[in-house]
Amino acid sequence: MPGLTLGGVLSRRRIFRSSSHSAPSRWRGALLVAAFSLGAVALAGLGLPANLFGSAPSEQDWTAAAASVRVVDGDTLRLGERTLRLSGLLSPERGLTCRAANGVGFDCGATAAEALARLVQGHDLACRVKGRDGFGRPLGTCQAGGVEVNAALISSGWALAEKAAMQPLEAEARQAGRGLWSHLPGAPEDWQQR
Repeated sequence: MPGLTLGGVLSRRRIFRSSSHSAPSRWRGALLVAAFSLGAVALAGLGLPANLFGSAPSEQDWTAAAASVRVVDGDTLRLGERTLRLSGLLSPERGLTCRAANGVGFDCGATAAEALARLVQGHDLACRVKGRDGFGRPLGTCQAGGVEVNAALISSGWALAEKAAMQPLEAEARQAGRGLWSHLPGAPEDWQQR
């Protein structure tokens, strides 16, 4: 090659690496980042509360100041940011129409919620939480002003007993004609079937 010097050939020539050498070095960085990320996640998991992994205590005590208690419906309370369903009872849903003895219709679910509100109004709550309902809400038994709220709601006739231990309270409310037992033909179907 006349006119070409060794320096000119070398300066124009490109050096290509074979593809067999570039793949491992290209993936090495990505593998190091992935390994580091997995290690960081594993270490962070050691510091998380145990209840995130399904080992939460089966029973818990919750308390709520009177000002933070809200009634959602006849069997559900909000205690600050937490929702709690009262265990062992069933109250009518809001919007369910019942009939009084004089034939006048009323929202018996809202009336049951009002009965619950009267029980908890102005009282701090102490609740024993055990288990969850079908919607994943915690289930509990609450005390307000020395009164067990769950039992009092059944005893006043605004909820049905779901547990055998509370059925004598329901029978007493039925016999005394309290709450929705005052006019059975106008009560919800669940009451009529008892």
